[in-house]
Formats: sequence, C-alpha cells, structure tokens
Amino acid sequence: MLINLNLENSNKIQELVKEALTKGVSASEIIENGLRVGLDRVGEKYENGEYFLSELLFASTLMKESLETLAPAMIGQSLKKIGKIVLGTVRGDIHDIGKNIFKTLATSAGFEIYDLDVDVEPRRFIEKLKETNAEILAMSTLLTTCLPEVTNVIEEVKKAGIRDRIKIILGGNAVTEDFAKETGADAAARSAVEGVNICKEWIFHEKK
Repeated sequence: MLINLNLENSNKIQELVKEALTKGVSASEIIENGLRVGLDRVGEKYENGEYFLSELLFASTLMKESLETLAPAMIGQSLKKIGKIVLGTVRGDIHDIGKNIFKTLATSAGFEIYDLDVDVEPRRFIEKLKETNAEILAMSTLLTTCLPEVTNVIEEVKKAGIRDRIKIILGGNAVTEDFAKETGADAAARSAVEGVNICKEWIFHEKK
C-alpha cells in the first residue's frame, strides 16, 4: 500500500491510513511499505528541486500525524530498526525546525531517535550516547555564535573515549563542510534529506 505524502492528497492521508487499518493491514506494514516510501519520494523531489522547504516541512507534519494515528495499533508490533541516533540542537541555540524535520525523516527511514531537544549541554549528549550505545550523534545549530559549542561536544566525546565507535554529523545554516573538517566531525549536511541519506550510508556500510 503506497501512501504518497504530497499536497495533492494531503487531506486524504489520515483517511487512507484508517481505511488500511480497517482492511486488516498492520500498522507496521502501513509505515514500512506505505508512509516511508511516500516520504522518501518527497525527499527525492526536494533534493531534485521539485519541492521546496515548505513542502518538505508539510510532509514531515503529515508523517507525524499519521504516526500518531497509528500509535494505538502499534502495540505489540515492531518496526525494523536500522540504527540509533542521538539528536539535539547545541547549547545556546533554540532553533528546532530543521532538527525536527530530520527527526521525522530519520524515524521514517528506520532509525531510533533520542531527541534531546534544544539548548543541549555537552554532558547530556555524552550521557545519552553512553546510555543508548547509539552509532550516530547528530548536532544542529543555526547560529554562528554557537559553533564553538559543536567543538566543545566533540572534545567531550573524545574525552569520554567513545569517539572511535560513533559517527558525528552536523546540520544547520551555520555549519559548513570546512567547519566539520576543522572540528573533526564526519560530515556536514546541507539539508535534512541529505543528512538522513548520509546516516543510512554509514549504517549500511558498517553492516556489509
């Protein structure tokens, strides 16, 4: 069952989800074979320039609403998880739109997300990485004044002795590829879609 997430059928998404449930389609199947596929297509159109940020944000909202609709039916079911990501906006920055889009896309892709929200102190990133044994740390910042916080977190990761086992990806308007290299991060993403694709490549490469 393919449920495309786009502006043309946006008013029918919840109706289609509920209809699939009444027909006996499992919630996990609706997500795996329907919603995820649709959201992937939205991401592809965004990367190709056919959709803009507003469409991507709207699709992310539709996905979130659909997952809430499916929540009661998910009891006792499990989705295929491909990896774990600790996510947050660094200390001093309270912007979260890009982070939240990344979260929805990554969740749809099969990642288990541990979202620390915004204005996150370095120690909280470290504590969550150790607690969850996550493979990836994703940090976001929109403010150039908060870039030193990214460096602080990476230094704390090294001090904690866990740098070798995790990948670090940066996102947000303040972040560049050169900055990522300077701090020792593994990648910088220009968009939430690109960020999720990079994370998927890391996970699948490790499993080969």
